[in-house]
Amino acid sequence: MAKTLRTIDDLAGARLLSPSPALGEVAARYAVALTEDVLRLIDRTDPDDPIARQFLPDARELDTRPEELVDPIGDETHSPVKGVVHRYPDRVLLKPILACPVYCRFCFRREFVGPGGDALDEAELAAAIAYIASTPAIWEVIVTGGDPLMLSPRRIRALNDALAAIPHVEVVRWHSRVPIVDPGRVTEELAAALAATGKTVWLAVHCNHARELSAEATGALARLRRAGIALVSQTVLLKGVNDDAETLAGLMRKLVEHGVKPYYLHLPDLAPGTSHFRTSIAEGRAIMQALRGRLSGLAQPTLVLDIPGGYGKVPAGPAYVEDALGAGPVITDPAGNTHPYPG
Repeated sequence: MAKTLRTIDDLAGARLLSPSPALGEVAARYAVALTEDVLRLIDRTDPDDPIARQFLPDARELDTRPEELVDPIGDETHSPVKGVVHRYPDRVLLKPILACPVYCRFCFRREFVGPGGDALDEAELAAAIAYIASTPAIWEVIVTGGDPLMLSPRRIRALNDALAAIPHVEVVRWHSRVPIVDPGRVTEELAAALAATGKTVWLAVHCNHARELSAEATGALARLRRAGIALVSQTVLLKGVNDDAETLAGLMRKLVEHGVKPYYLHLPDLAPGTSHFRTSIAEGRAIMQALRGRLSGLAQPTLVLDIPGGYGKVPAGPAYVEDALGAGPVITDPAGNTHPYPG
């Protein structure tokens, strides 16, 4: 079985960093894990490698800013029962497990996930399913975590069966980093378990850089597609990783080439110790405007911001249509030029 690197000594032994008391403190506070698949992607000759930056502990994680929040998007505020977040009327998050194959250094749930992030027990999962079944407004269930593809195919199939028995649930969407960082876990059996429901199944794949789409990762995506699962992507706009139009364009094109529709480009959340990753709304808008001029509509994600405190997710991209007082609409083209429009 492939080894996962989980300690500062493991990372030092792999020549990824030099141990220090500060890094030891970071690892004690926030979970560390790198799979061998991620390890193979890291360029040790590049001190600014965008893959390493996402996964290797950094002493700057000890810097907690006043605006940062333990629960930056307000999951706990909207949790009617353990494992469920009901922020919007027609959909809920279901978090059956809080463990992940890797731990991203910018994770907005970093205070809650880790190697000891146990799955919901039988009674807790039953209570979560009962809440969904008793709430007819719920049309979509988003299975997240942690990473729900850490569950066995048997448990995935059982969860799908439970959701399939709820008449008003029509869509089941799974969110996962597994196809990218631990693609060998995506077996034909796991793909079949994901698809084994009478509902429409989507899978949102978290991918931040084109180099993450290795041959093994694209093979995992192909297995999911063959099973009939629709694929979309989620990307976080990260300083020093993908915060320029050229890098993001390369990622979005490669996703589309492998049957993944770019969905959301997230502005980073205000998670503790993550300020060194954050880009401004203005920077995100400028990048999106550059992408609009050079990238197919199929490859355009929506720039979004999760309002701190649990107030919901909103589009944060540039505006192309404005009303000029008394003169009608003015349209801005991808190059930044403006044009009047009748009506």
